[in-house]
Amino acid sequence: MSANLDSYDLKILRALQENAELSMSDLGDKVGLSHTPCWRRTKRLEEEGFIQRRVTLLDSQRLDLSVSVHAYITIKKHDEESLNAFESAVQEFDEIVECYSVTGDKDYLLRIVVTSVDSYERFLKNTLVHLPNVASVNSVFALKQVKYTTALPLKAP
Repeated sequence: MSANLDSYDLKILRALQENAELSMSDLGDKVGLSHTPCWRRTKRLEEEGFIQRRVTLLDSQRLDLSVSVHAYITIKKHDEESLNAFESAVQEFDEIVECYSVTGDKDYLLRIVVTSVDSYERFLKNTLVHLPNVASVNSVFALKQVKYTTALPLKAP
């Protein structure tokens, strides 16, 4: 944990992870600070990059985006230019919601969200295999989401 964060900062971060729509007054009540000190701390946490942005989480099932695929990508060449080209290209596709550089016999792990197995097959054939320097794609379909959270495990200082 960063030395910059005290228990109030962590309380603010925990509360905002649960509900980013809290008013400053409600946030202050929740963490035990009056409005102005709470606002100053929250502003500092934003300026220092601890809070990157506030978002709304959507229900993928209700939006007919219930197919989640993990695709393991192997790259042909491992020079900086090739890796940068791949990493830049994945930014362009909304279906790719996460991308990680990984260790082991694969180079990247992508999480791809689509409406159906057929739509993933089209995305694989028309897009994934044509990304820069892709040697192979191994896909794994998630059968059921057992746990999902965006909350980071913030411990007391």
